[in-house]
Amino acid sequence: MKYTHDVIVIGGGAAGLTAAGGCGLFGLKTALIEGHKMGGECLNNGCVPSKALIAAARRAAEAREEKRAGVQLSAPIVEWSGVHRHIHDAIAHIEPHDSPERFEEMGCEVILGWAKLTGPKSVEVDGRTLTAPRIVIATGSGPLVPDVEGLGNVPYLTNENLFDLTEQPEHLVIIGGGVIGMEMAQAFCRLGSEVTVIEPGELMKRDDRDSVAVVKAAMEAEGVRFVGGKAAKLSGGEGAITVTTDSGEDITGSHLLIAVGREARTSGYGLEELGIELGRNGIKVDERRRTNLKHIYAIGDCREGPRLTHVSGYEGSNVVLEIALGLPAKVDWRALPWCTYTEPEIAQIGMTESEARKAFGDKLTVVTEGFDHNERAIAEGLDKGHLKVMLKGKKVVGASICGVNAGELLLPFTQLITGKSGTFDVGGAVISYPTRAEIVKAAAFKAWEPTVFGKWPKKWVSLLAKMRRAF
Repeated sequence: MKYTHDVIVIGGGAAGLTAAGGCGLFGLKTALIEGHKMGGECLNNGCVPSKALIAAARRAAEAREEKRAGVQLSAPIVEWSGVHRHIHDAIAHIEPHDSPERFEEMGCEVILGWAKLTGPKSVEVDGRTLTAPRIVIATGSGPLVPDVEGLGNVPYLTNENLFDLTEQPEHLVIIGGGVIGMEMAQAFCRLGSEVTVIEPGELMKRDDRDSVAVVKAAMEAEGVRFVGGKAAKLSGGEGAITVTTDSGEDITGSHLLIAVGREARTSGYGLEELGIELGRNGIKVDERRRTNLKHIYAIGDCREGPRLTHVSGYEGSNVVLEIALGLPAKVDWRALPWCTYTEPEIAQIGMTESEARKAFGDKLTVVTEGFDHNERAIAEGLDKGHLKVMLKGKKVVGASICGVNAGELLLPFTQLITGKSGTFDVGGAVISYPTRAEIVKAAAFKAWEPTVFGKWPKKWVSLLAKMRRAF
């Protein structure tokens, strides 16, 4: 069969861009197809705009704190048009990095249009048929919209239109206490909106419970209200939307944000017709991200598995190894990190304490260090939070961090969990003082403390002392 390309990548988000760019740089004839906006969710309505909003909210929170460290600040004046402009300036600044021109320079043919698989090795886009021996599906995900009575009759926000608001919500009601719900709740509250979060289960249920408790307390102190229960009914209209919970409580706000999770984008691409197997929420793939048709890969949010931008990039890189170099590349989630950008932040890598206890039982050791013992944190007056390290023996299997810039402290744990470094090495490292990173060294040393100052080392020290006294 004569092919038009070596590889076809469907989707121009984090996963697809990494896969297409890598294949293009290796000299493969690569088609990159995007049906909406280059950069995908992360650039346009995810990571970038949300972190820009959070940055604006942090400035307001700092100014709102009347006096700290002997410095008096003026109360903040929030200009929503300026916040909106800051968000979209951030997107515009990063856009060229994900632009068609940049990927054309890498050797890709960029096609803007809706793609559909029409055969095992063929894709149709805008009336044109492309063929390739390898196809990569990277169609991403969209906001999951729950089946709630009355939802079709009220205006609501998701992450796809939240950042286009031209006026600040007076009272933002959020259904969902996951990552998006918690980040946006704190940000809008700090900017001056009244905020209510409705969550029937655990807040941020995949994270360490002790860390979530610290964040919840901090957010409640700032004014965020949490309501337990399930949204059972929606009523009202623009400017006055009422959520009725299953316990009968009515919460009325000016705006409603739905933030209950993500749903893989798999419809309309010809997957079912081709016989590609779908799971509960995404395309079924093996450890190498291959579908049941082994020459077709599915990476990023469209497949079953973790939905994080850095995971999408990682899988895109793996696919490049597979397609360009012929090297089988299995995913390894042992050191999977994620971070929730509340304040304090919550950062997690590997197993949480509850997961590790289920896996290892009495063989698990948990080492905890508080930021209230970290001298940089004390000097800054920002000492809320802690670091937990989960160990089986001296082997790190997970770490949970809650504190200012917690995500910045995850890197050494990637090496520790994968066995590329050890706790003894980190415990003996020389780390700049004073830094928050010292907490990592302190925890690593604590893992070895019982051994270093144990029975046999003490006997050796005693023997050396006796020998020296004899001379």
